[in-house]
Amino acid sequence: MISEPVITAPEKAKKPWRDVFAVYAEPATLRMLLLGFSAGLPLLLVFGTLSFWLREAAIDRTTIGYLSWVGLAYAFKWVWAPLVDRMPIPVLTRMLGRRRSWLLVSQLIIISALISIGLTDPRVALTPVVWCALAIAFGSATQDIALDAYRIESADTDRQAALAAAYQTGYRIAMIWAGAGALWIAARAEVPGVVGYQQGAWQIAYWVMAASMLLGVATVLLSPEPIIRHSSRAFAPARNAAEWLQGALIEPFADFLRRYGKQAILILALIAVYRISDVVMGIMANPFYVDMGYTKDEVAAVTKIYGVIMTLVGAFVGGVLAMRFGVMRVLMLGAVLSAASNLLFAWLGSRGHDVWALTFVISADNLSSGIASAAFIAYLSSLTNINYSATQYALFSSMMLLLPKFLAGYSGKYVDAFGYSHFFTATALLGLPVLVLVYLASRAQATQPAT
Repeated sequence: MISEPVITAPEKAKKPWRDVFAVYAEPATLRMLLLGFSAGLPLLLVFGTLSFWLREAAIDRTTIGYLSWVGLAYAFKWVWAPLVDRMPIPVLTRMLGRRRSWLLVSQLIIISALISIGLTDPRVALTPVVWCALAIAFGSATQDIALDAYRIESADTDRQAALAAAYQTGYRIAMIWAGAGALWIAARAEVPGVVGYQQGAWQIAYWVMAASMLLGVATVLLSPEPIIRHSSRAFAPARNAAEWLQGALIEPFADFLRRYGKQAILILALIAVYRISDVVMGIMANPFYVDMGYTKDEVAAVTKIYGVIMTLVGAFVGGVLAMRFGVMRVLMLGAVLSAASNLLFAWLGSRGHDVWALTFVISADNLSSGIASAAFIAYLSSLTNINYSATQYALFSSMMLLLPKFLAGYSGKYVDAFGYSHFFTATALLGLPVLVLVYLASRAQATQPAT
């Protein structure tokens, strides 16, 4: 098997600032901004926004909690990633290419499911809501697989940080629209004078979200298919099912182990824990705001809108710094800032109801998160072999959620036993092993021969 891995070489000479910023005006970067919007839109519509809708419809909190398991589709997308990576879609693949055809199909699944969920009434029957939410999550996870491969194949390694920053920007803008925007639309769609739950308002909100996905559809149709840079043998037609299974499922994982050898364990350990501080802490963020007496308007304005803007700034800064100083240095910076910002929440807990203190903490936390995310996405992209980009990246992005999500399930129990201050301090301490792993990975990468 011919392998053409994409490996970050030892740190290169610094680029002029003019060249660093110019990459953000390139067509590939602008396309990734729009596609990032398409990727970010469905997420809150099956999590935060859906939970708000169901609670307003008098669905009990236990049931709402169980419904959050639809998000496991994102953690297990590596299961069907080989199909997205290798299997052509009849007719569409010939017309659009492998990546764009899968992007279009996944977007149409999301649009159809959003329209369908708007037609359901959770007070009458919850099962249709569950199936629609699963369809949205499945379509969204599939779109992520195809989009990660499209991004990785659209530019060389040096530009991956900028593409990641553009993707993050579009993603976060979509989260504002799907979070605060959907709530605003539902509120404005309510019939004046009618007290209580109004199903029609939520129907309109979700249908507007479905229409918003057309931006991604248009981008896919107007974008070029990435130039094929993988080996011809890697994508040669399979003679039988066993050969296809070997090439589509087994070979991508074997390729990673062959290329990195013993270092693969170190790399996988880093991927598994890099975002652990943020993910574990994030589960208890909203209960913390409620217990501290912040109103829904204050939380929406500061965390859902202003906070997302700060994340966008962080993603842009992270992309620029990675282009200028290298991904590994910014990866370490992001790990330090993410852990340290959790300590600010412990300080916030001692302030009582203080909106200005909340704004300061959210600024620092989301800025840190944006820097860390941009660097981390660029790092994951550099690890993939262009021959198996969708499958390998799906595995990496799934791994980074499994352990943090598992530990986060115990966060409420920990807070009940020890309080918020101890909890936030503990989540900051979870980031210390990450610093060691980033350091070791940096040293290992410096000795890895460039290919």
